[in-house]
Amino acid sequence: MRTTLALDDDVAAALRERARLLDLPFKQVVNDTLRQGLSPAPAEARPVYRVRPHPSGFRPGVDPLRLNQLNDSLEAAAFAGPRSE
Repeated sequence: MRTTLALDDDVAAALRERARLLDLPFKQVVNDTLRQGLSPAPAEARPVYRVRPHPSGFRPGVDPLRLNQLNDSLEAAAFAGPRSE
């Protein structure tokens, strides 16, 4: 495709210099530079996140998966008030 493109002087100078250094046609340097700029950036390698388990400190017989049920029971008992015996 043929088109007219207005480049800033510094950009044109940098592209001309790159074309001279690489001994490539100006058109090819412009196209390669635009392709590189428009392509998605490669994903950076992130460090692996590791979970290090440790003892929870619950006593034997306490099921940590049922703590919400225990909390509900304690709230209901507090709402009901003290028992008269």
